[in-house]
Amino acid sequence: MYICDERFQIKMKNYKNTFVLLLIFFTIITAQAQRQIIMPEFLQKGDTVGILATARKIDLKSLQPAIKLMKSWGLNVIIGKTIGPEQNQLAGPDSLRAQDFQEMLDNPAIKAIWGAKGGYGTVRIIDKIDFTRFKQKPKFIIGFSDMTVLHSHINNMGIATLHAVMGSTVERATPEAIESFRRALFGEKQEYCVDAHPYNKKGIAEGELVGGNLSVLYSIMGSSSEIDYKGKILFIEDLDEYLYHIDRMMINLKRNGYFDNLNGMIIGGMTSMNDNEIPWGKDALQIIQDVTSDCKFPIIYNFPAGHIRDNRTLIFGRKVSIKVDENEATLQYK
Repeated sequence: MYICDERFQIKMKNYKNTFVLLLIFFTIITAQAQRQIIMPEFLQKGDTVGILATARKIDLKSLQPAIKLMKSWGLNVIIGKTIGPEQNQLAGPDSLRAQDFQEMLDNPAIKAIWGAKGGYGTVRIIDKIDFTRFKQKPKFIIGFSDMTVLHSHINNMGIATLHAVMGSTVERATPEAIESFRRALFGEKQEYCVDAHPYNKKGIAEGELVGGNLSVLYSIMGSSSEIDYKGKILFIEDLDEYLYHIDRMMINLKRNGYFDNLNGMIIGGMTSMNDNEIPWGKDALQIIQDVTSDCKFPIIYNFPAGHIRDNRTLIFGRKVSIKVDENEATLQYK
């Protein structure tokens, strides 16, 4: 009788352990599915925006339109130490660019950090940045192109960022792009409706909006800055790439399973592409259509964002819904 009781107790203990493990498993899965993205505080008149360069060099004169824009919206501006210095292509050495970003990140008086210019170089400083204070009190990080490194790295922390015009691109941006930036920065409601494109893949989907520059996303694969694509809506755009390299990057993403659990995709500007003496035979959009031909999620082509004048602002990390039909494609924030 004692042996039976002991076996019963052991069996019940095993059941209990299994139940606890299952409970933990489902709790983790539910928490991931219901992850709450932290939205930094939207700006108000009187707030301060810091402008700096994390990558390519730029002088103060080139930023006058951006400074004028901020002031017209009732915002103050602090110019970073990286505006003016140069080290070959870069806005000063890595140490200076990292220090400048860190100081603005930790400065409570600065409510948003706006990238002055893209190019290349942000990935060289990302591992030098301490995000401890930032995670306690997030602020909007703003820009596109090379700042995709920051978008991806920070979105992984569950914090939203703004994919928007750079300080250096304000002067040539369309009024629609500037207005979308203002609305996003001040927390005003906006949604997008774009004309149908023959390559669009119809459907409805929801998920966190992530992504940025395709080449940059490709370059951070396997690093701590790499984005988790599962259940997401992926936005991509690119500039000045060879067409065969667009194919190589898309094929690599597909072979590594990044499209297996994606909920949707948005294709922005694929601008100023290059070809070889022997042509690749497809343009950038045709390449993307070919690689994603067997994917089941909806896809929007020619979305107005990226290295184009009509570079509309997107809130990365924010949950969105997209709907694609034969007449139009829409994006709405949830």
